[in-house]
Amino acid sequence: MTVATAADVPRPVAEINAAGRFLFIAGTAMLCAWVLVPIYLLVVNTLSSPQEVSGFPKTGVPSFDFGSLQFFLGFSGVVKALWNSVVVAVLTMILSIGIGAPAGYALTRFEFPGKATFRMLVLMTRAFPLPLLALPLAIMFIRVGLDDTVFGLALVHTTLAIPFAVLITFSIFSGIPVELEEAAWTLGCNRLQAFHKVVLPLVLPGITASAIFAFTISWNEVFAASVLTVENRTLTAFLLQSLSVSPMHLKFAGGAALVLPALIFIFAVRKYLFAMWGIANR
Repeated sequence: MTVATAADVPRPVAEINAAGRFLFIAGTAMLCAWVLVPIYLLVVNTLSSPQEVSGFPKTGVPSFDFGSLQFFLGFSGVVKALWNSVVVAVLTMILSIGIGAPAGYALTRFEFPGKATFRMLVLMTRAFPLPLLALPLAIMFIRVGLDDTVFGLALVHTTLAIPFAVLITFSIFSGIPVELEEAAWTLGCNRLQAFHKVVLPLVLPGITASAIFAFTISWNEVFAASVLTVENRTLTAFLLQSLSVSPMHLKFAGGAALVLPALIFIFAVRKYLFAMWGIANR
């Protein structure tokens, strides 16, 4: 039996493979630049003096002037708004997974009338724009006492994240054979024990990825926070209100304060995302 070598490969095929590799590498490089260059410029301008931010030409290297960042963090209401964003995002993450994961499991394991319609209705909840619902939500929240509260805002963000949580967890549970649970049942486990011991370890990375998605939705949402809160604004609503007429160097500092906590959170839980896609942990 002979082994084909590179010289045996027809020239057109070799050229096509080389072109494919080049396009893949170029596309990956462009995608990385699309994500990393704005973050780099944000960090550079945040760690530069006001004169360097507004001056020209740009050096592209930060001077590590923390004056803008210190002034922004010391501004009245920033720390409270940052804390409100963290609390609302964590509550949204817990509520969306607490509701969405059982719904995804039920859609996978049980048959009931209207199952397909229910899945469609879950997805169609995102068809209603939030500005259209803002006034009814504000009136309802005022009547029930949830206006200008962190928990009320978390409920709104949960309604935005639940459709994605349901669909993501549904696809994750669909990939787990039901025979694994049935085998646990034959060994004396009930449904809850089988889920906890067999299914949960397998779906935990996917559920974590869904939770991260819910956290990101809540962290970046600004419209509901601007309409439904006054004293307990999140950081996004606070920035929209306070930095619209601020100098450019303070806007960069506010953008860094908004972006960096989310990046740190995602970096901290990255191993669960890697595990979901079958990438070995490092």
